[in-house]
Amino acid sequence: MIDNIKPKEATSIINSLVGGVVPKIGVQHITVGRSEEIEAFVKALDDVKNGHSMVKFWIGDFGFGKSFMLHLLNTVALKQKFVVANADFTPDNRLYSNDGRAVLLYSAIVDNISIQTKPEGGALPTLLEKWIEQVITKTAAENQITITEIRNEKYLNLIQSELMKTINELTDVGGFDFGLVLVRYYEGFITDNADLCRNALKWLKGEYRTKTEAKQDLGVREIINDLNYYDMLKNFCKLFVSLGYSGFLINLDEAINLYKISTSVMREKNYEKILSIYNDCFQGKITHLMINFAGTKEFLENERRGLFSYNALKTRLESNKFETSEIRDFAQPVIRLMPLDHNEIFVLLNKLKAIFDFNYKTKIDVSDEDIHQFMEEIFNKPGAAEFLTPREVIRDFLNILNILRQNPDVDKRKLFGDLEISDERPKEGKLDEIEEI
Repeated sequence: MIDNIKPKEATSIINSLVGGVVPKIGVQHITVGRSEEIEAFVKALDDVKNGHSMVKFWIGDFGFGKSFMLHLLNTVALKQKFVVANADFTPDNRLYSNDGRAVLLYSAIVDNISIQTKPEGGALPTLLEKWIEQVITKTAAENQITITEIRNEKYLNLIQSELMKTINELTDVGGFDFGLVLVRYYEGFITDNADLCRNALKWLKGEYRTKTEAKQDLGVREIINDLNYYDMLKNFCKLFVSLGYSGFLINLDEAINLYKISTSVMREKNYEKILSIYNDCFQGKITHLMINFAGTKEFLENERRGLFSYNALKTRLESNKFETSEIRDFAQPVIRLMPLDHNEIFVLLNKLKAIFDFNYKTKIDVSDEDIHQFMEEIFNKPGAAEFLTPREVIRDFLNILNILRQNPDVDKRKLFGDLEISDERPKEGKLDEIEEI
């Protein structure tokens, strides 16, 4: 059941799920019941590879697997040679702001850029060096200079000129400063000036707060800020495609934090930014870009605070009126995640038991019959129908395995009987009672 799993993946899966979060790696080993969603996503990736762009909204109740789904999409996209980045919305970052919170979201995205050889993030320096090597090789061939010789400092100006020329051909808005910073990065790279490389990365990650500081360190006129960060993401997308990657996938989780913005004007500005990105992608204003948002049903449908409070988004995101729970349309922008059924949860718990044994090099005495009894106990508890989520089922099951691993004499049947159900859902509904400014 767990063919080809690596020890690092097994440890990540168990530790993360016990902690109530989605593992960064290895999610493909615990995937059940999402084959249609994945098939639709692969089709969407094919379209993006061919030069289209799109936005998807993954909607589901708390604990239904939205974050898990995004991590699974990462794994699929990395195998399709996409550059992938992930970020969570928080109270401190957002898509639109005038106080630095939007550039904080940008910084989180750029920090988490991943490629197949660096799936856990931090891949930007690797990509920059790959791009520089590509320009060096091309320049050496065009000027009949050996690869070794062209790295000499006497050819620094030649390479810098080619780097700027290449960037100017690739980019539109903000391309000059973007290119100049990449030139500075190369200069640091070729002269072993670690500070210059570090400052260039600092600029590219949106970490400069004043133009004066950036000009002093790098000689550039602008910095990445709340107004231009999206243009920089589009520039990165073009750069990645020029390197031979299929496209740029950005996953944005915890969109409920946009719903929680207390002032209606600022919340609307953020929804307006979503509309702008949506229109850019579906009107062909940008190519090879896919952005996924993950949020709750409340985030989407609440007509006072959710996306449906912004009419231009509501008209674009309303479900196909012919769709039912049995007849699904996975081509539309909004994909609703249904809860796993009991058979799927049984398969998942079986996989987790195998991974747990592999991780701890043990063989816990829990049979298929025991798993069925565990499920019968937990799903028949008072409150299970209303409050129980797959996240809680998984965590309780792994907690029991941990007790049995460390205390082999404990009666597992008693542990099953001691299960309790609690309401772990955030109190989103109460937000409607907040006084708005």
